Amino acid sequence: MRRPSVLGLVGAGCLLVLSTLAMYADIDNAGKLLVVAWVAFGAMTVAGALGARTGDRSAGTLVWGNGLAAGAMVTSAAVFLLPTAINHQAQWGGVGVASGLLIGYGAHTVGHRLAHMDLPMDRTVAELTAHALSAGAIIGVVYGNMNVSLLLGLSIVSHKGPAGYAAAGRLVRDGRDWSVLLLPAAGVGLTAIAASLVALPAAPAVRGVVFGFATGVFLHVAMDFLPRCEIGSEVHDALSVDGEAHHILDRLRVHAVASTAVGGAVVLLSWVAIA
Repeated sequence: MRRPSVLGLVGAGCLLVLSTLAMYADIDNAGKLLVVAWVAFGAMTVAGALGARTGDRSAGTLVWGNGLAAGAMVTSAAVFLLPTAINHQAQWGGVGVASGLLIGYGAHTVGHRLAHMDLPMDRTVAELTAHALSAGAIIGVVYGNMNVSLLLGLSIVSHKGPAGYAAAGRLVRDGRDWSVLLLPAAGVGLTAIAASLVALPAAPAVRGVVFGFATGVFLHVAMDFLPRCEIGSEVHDALSVDGEAHHILDRLRVHAVASTAVGGAVVLLSWVAIA
């Protein structure tokens, strides 16, 4: 039996301590932040445990997990964050959206250079941790400066499940223990709680840029999770068939469209129900 990861246990412990302190601190929307933080942690942890246990590389699982998360994130960013950015200052809000999309793309692209570096931890874990910390910082600023729905945060971290599931399978196949994923699982909460203490200037242009940037980053992440049913994609690699796979990928494309539509519809209907 593999030993649990020290890094993972430290990350989980830090989240527990910081969450306890946040409960007694004067933080706006502290309750919502803690719910988002622990849902993110729980989603990646449970999905990671399942992925490590089953070693499942089902293409259908990848398509539906990623599609549901992507649809939910796109809808949430468009419904909750984009109008806020535009309402503060339309042009600067647009600048923020463009900056978030381009910087998100740039960070993701340059981040692949980690594959060619000798890191003290698994490359996938390093990328997931960096992503979780940066996303948590944005979530913290958003919740710390506006009274936004809990549904936004839950939708944004919905991708933690499929991400943890896929990463755990890779770790187990490489002979490593999946519990190292506790570190990126805790990352959202660690930076979100700290970043919620940052008070943004009241200037409409500044707030437009910040909320627009958050919109752009989350849209980039969502688009990165859109299922790609192409030759050479992760979905194609997960197919347990040899030779021609075009007919299977064509069928999975229908599932990809359906899953993203369902993910978006769930958020939209939930928003209408609580509005």
